[in-house]
Formats: sequence, structure tokens, C-alpha cells
Amino acid sequence: MGARDLTRLLTPRSIAVIGGGTWAGNVIAECRKIGFSGPLYAVHPSRDEVAGVRAVPSVNDLPEAVDAAFVGVNRNATVDVVRDLAARGAGGAVCFASGFLEADAETGDGADLQAALLSAAGDMPILGPNCYGFINYLDGVALWPDQHGGRPVDRGVAILTQSSNIAINLSMQRRGLPLAYLVTLGNQAQTGLSEVAQALLADPRVTALGLHIEGIDDLRGFEALAHAAYDAGKAIVALKVGASEQAQAATISHTASLAGSAAGATALLRRLGIAQVGSLDTMLEALKILHVAGPLPHAGIVSASCSGGEASLMADIGAAAGVTYPPLSEAQQTGLRAALGPHVALANPLDYHTYIWGDEAAMQACFGAMMTADVALGVLVLDLPRADRCAPDDWMPTVRALCAARAAQSRPMAVLTSLPEGLPEEVSQDLLAAGIIPMHGMDPALQAIAAVADMRTPDPQQLLLPPGDLEEGVVLHEAEAKAALVHYGLTVPRRLEVTRDQLAQAAQELGYPLVLKTAGLAHKSEAGGVALNLTTVEAVEQAAQAMGGQAFLLEQMVTGAVAELLIGVTCDAAHGYVLTLAAGGVTTELLQDSTQLLIPAARADVATALDRLRIAPLLYGFRGKPAADLNSILDAVMAVQDYVIAKRPSEIDINPLICAPHMAVAADALIKTGGHDDRSDS
Repeated sequence: MGARDLTRLLTPRSIAVIGGGTWAGNVIAECRKIGFSGPLYAVHPSRDEVAGVRAVPSVNDLPEAVDAAFVGVNRNATVDVVRDLAARGAGGAVCFASGFLEADAETGDGADLQAALLSAAGDMPILGPNCYGFINYLDGVALWPDQHGGRPVDRGVAILTQSSNIAINLSMQRRGLPLAYLVTLGNQAQTGLSEVAQALLADPRVTALGLHIEGIDDLRGFEALAHAAYDAGKAIVALKVGASEQAQAATISHTASLAGSAAGATALLRRLGIAQVGSLDTMLEALKILHVAGPLPHAGIVSASCSGGEASLMADIGAAAGVTYPPLSEAQQTGLRAALGPHVALANPLDYHTYIWGDEAAMQACFGAMMTADVALGVLVLDLPRADRCAPDDWMPTVRALCAARAAQSRPMAVLTSLPEGLPEEVSQDLLAAGIIPMHGMDPALQAIAAVADMRTPDPQQLLLPPGDLEEGVVLHEAEAKAALVHYGLTVPRRLEVTRDQLAQAAQELGYPLVLKTAGLAHKSEAGGVALNLTTVEAVEQAAQAMGGQAFLLEQMVTGAVAELLIGVTCDAAHGYVLTLAAGGVTTELLQDSTQLLIPAARADVATALDRLRIAPLLYGFRGKPAADLNSILDAVMAVQDYVIAKRPSEIDINPLICAPHMAVAADALIKTGGHDDRSDS
């Protein structure tokens, strides 16, 4: 089924409010308050009016097929009302009632009722159930049963959230951010985040999109959303919260502990060119940057304040956030020296002292000189005093000087406060009108700058999606897993599966040094099932005696390692196949040094991901030591990916991949097949 047309629902010319409770009355009140000018109808079976609007007994008695309806009746009646709306040809509905799928464990019939609701709606779009609805600040529409803090705008950002209470909180922001749409999604029973978001981005008045995500509704739809945003030249910033359920019920390896759902979400957002933030504060600050300037080309900024303490804070907090402060160019220094005189130490971040405080011409020259280099953003650190106790007059020349400097050049500029309350809303709005980004609080503002810097183009390759019938499968232990992966190009040590009485002959055949492993054990090193650097038959036999058992894997020992890596894959139902690269060996959990991508990943992206590891210097030759063979490492990762694409396992763990100057060899491997048995490949 193609995407539904949400135009009538989101930009209605006529509205019906169905129900007679407090919530229904509130919707009518909010429609009037925001200035909705179209026909507004009330539906109630026994009342003559609701909140001052004349009521008709049923949907069938409405004088027209309304564009949008707020359905504020109980859950059982909701199904009947939605069926009637769809039959009348309504444009869509917000379903306010709860007690559907989200309450199935308590009610026992929530899933069935949600299925009935979907059947009743048919092709008519619905938001929810268990949903507050939405506010369209562009056209004066509030299908919204509570108060909110927004006001009409001509253009602005759209925000989608699965939490109605968070939506209310976001509407109350006093940061000057113009909200075009605020939409809640509830259960997403029919119309999900990706579909609604694409409809909002199609509105030319929407400048950027903010997402508060508890779970991805549809991976293919989310990919399509990212590409639609890129094609429209509009950026997305996302706050992903919560843990999604993994496809597998249990894990066999180190990989799954490193590649949880949070790591999968980060990999997904990075792959799709969506800026990820960690708080609502940072999301609002990022949206302001995107609204005014769009994504920043890089994270290099120039900062000025009249305080050395503020300059130091900017330097420390910015470095932690990933913001950089390029050294001042010769042109910047010349311009700043002319504006500030000889007694100010020139640096970035800059403390311009108070020599020029109140001198608008000098301050304009100073702020203009900051912007002569190729910086992504020019920042003035400035906190205004509280207006109820102080007069802000002495601070306004600084604001006017910055506005004049901004008007004289094309690069984006911002006012950034040390504390969130340091910039009143009316000043923030004036700055926005002058094309200057008002930013509230050093921590969220600097994190936002880093988040929207150098946003990548969405990956053109479609994600490898987990099969719908993925099962737990069987575990292929080391010998079987290696045999399966060798078929796809993975290099493994020369090896023999032997019994105790075959050890001596096998040792002579393989040559020394050797590694002896107990067969069929997942975590052998923790259980004393591995013996390394065996150089004689006697040593091999003594190791076997200590391990016990009769079945062993005897391998040539790989020497000359400069680093050990983990290559792992987990099947994450929420995000696809997550490829993990990490510091390997016995220190995997200790170091917690890992990065994730989604399959399929390009070879160049794998190389970039390796650079993100803290142990990356070891791969390139640390303190005079030999470098690892990067091409062999990449070959190993691509071999694992090829296997995953062909076989769709639920989990793979290669730990360690021994990285040496002329090779990369998988010393251990495990596979959980995901419902099929790959032992035939060996």
C-alpha cells in the first residue's frame, strides 16, 4: 500500500470534535484560541451543544465530510465512530482513547480492539490511538485536548514525538524556536512516524524536523524519510530513547553485550545522515541552528566573550562536545588587533575584555573580524541580566553590534548564553529575525553544534532487514563456524579436529607453535579450554590432559600480532543487522571500545569506523611498532558481511581477529544460525 495522503488531516478546513467530556471541550477551546477559521462541528448523541458549539447526534448527521476529526470517546465507541467517519469520506482522525494494544496485557482484548480499529479506518488516516493529536501553528489548527505554549508562525520546524506529555513540555519552550507543527503519534497503529514525518517535510514552510523516538516503526519507511529529507534540503535531528527488544532471546558471544539496541540506533541514524542528540535541550538548540543556517559544514567555530572565565568554559565544554576552535588566521588577527588595540591577547576562544563595552562601532568591527576565516559558525557569548531586577540597557549595544556584523557578511552567527535563562524569549525572537541563532546554555548549545556539523548523505544502499521468521537457530561452534566463513573469504589458521589419540600425529602435520582448544565450548578461555604457544608434542598432550575430554581443535598459532579486534554481527529487529567492530581478545568487556555500522556497509565506511576505535593507533603502528595490514582486516570484515547477506544468521562473533603486519586471521569464531543449519557449508 502506498503512503496515505495526510493533507486534509494535517491542514484541515473543517473539523469535527466527537465526544462531550472535558477533553472534547478543550479541543474546541484550543481551536478557537489558535484562530481556526473553518467550520467547527460537535458530535454528541444526547447533548445540544459542546463547549458552545451546536452538536449533532452522530457522524452521519454532520453537514459535510470533515477534513479532520478529534475522536474523544471511549475505546469501544472509538471503533464505531472511526468506521462512520471513513464511510462519510472524512480526511482523517485523531484517536484519543487508550486501552488498545498498549494495554493488551491488562485488558486481554487490546490487540483485538486495535485490529478492529484498523479495519474500521480502512484507507482513512488515523493518528493514535492513545494520542493527544497535533497542532499546526502555520494554519491555526489545534486538534489538541490540553494547553500548549506555541503561537502562530509563518515558517518553522516540525517536531514529532511518541509522548504527549513531552509534546506539551516542548511547546512551552521559551527559546525563540518557531514551531510549525507539533505532532504526537501514540500507538502508531496505522500511521507511523516515518509516514507523518514525510508529510510534514513536504510542507515548504517547514525548515527542519525534530524526532523524539521511542521505537522505529518501519525501517524501510525510515530510510525513505531520510532520503526525502535530503532531497528536500531539510535536515533531521533525533533523540532516540528506550531499549528495543533484540531479535535473539539469548546471546552466545561478547558481541551482543556491545551491540545493544542503543548502538544499533546510533548506527542507523549515522548511516541515514540524521543528527543524534542526547537530550531535549540539545534537540531544541540543534533545531534552531538548522532553522537558521541548515547543517554546518564542520564543527570549527570562533567564539568571543568579554570574560576569560567564559572563554575557558567554552574551550573545555566545546572540546568535550566535539567542537573545535581553529587558530586565528592572520586576517582575523589583523582585524581584531585594529578593533581591540594592543592589550588584548588574541586567541580562539577570544576574551575581548571590556575595553570596547558599549562602543557599538568597535564591537561591530570586532565581531566582523572574527568571521574573516572559514569558520562554520561565529559565536558571541552573552548573558543578559534578569529583567525583573536589572535594566538590560547596557547590554543592548552588544546585541545591536552583532546584528550589524551579521548583516555585513554571509556566514552564520549565534548568541550563546552560559546559562539557559540568560536570553529572554523576546530577545531570542529579535535575534532570529536578524538571522542570528539564539542559543541557550553552553552544554546543550555546543553539543548541538557538534551534532549538526558535517552531516553525511544518507547511504544509498538499502539496509539488510531481518527475516520475519527469524528463529533462534543452532550454535555453530568454532570449527563449524570457521568452515562456514572460509567459503566467504575469511582467513583462519590451519587446523585439524582431532581426538586425544590423534594429537601427536596432528601436531607433527601442522608444525609448531600450536594452539589447543577444547571442542564445542563457546567461551573457552574463561573455562580453561585454550592452551597457547605449544612447541612440543609433550606440551600438547599435557594441555589436553589438563583440559579433559576427548575432542579437540588443534591449530597453528598466529604470531606477530600488533592488535586484536572483535568482528561481530547481531540481528536487531528494530534496526537491522548491526556490525560491531571492537577491541578484541580477553579485554573486550574491559575496554568497551567499540563502534557499530549497519549491513550492508561500504568498505570505506568500515575503514572510517575502525578509525573511531581508541585502539586505532595500534593498527597504524604505535610508537615505532609495525602497522597492521589494514586491507586484510577490511577483507575479513567484508567476508563476514558477505556471509550475513547470504545466510541471515542471528549472531556472529569473531574474537579475536589477530591483526599482524601481513595478515588478519580469525583465531576464534561462533555463529548462531537463525533457524537454519550451516554445517553443510563446511
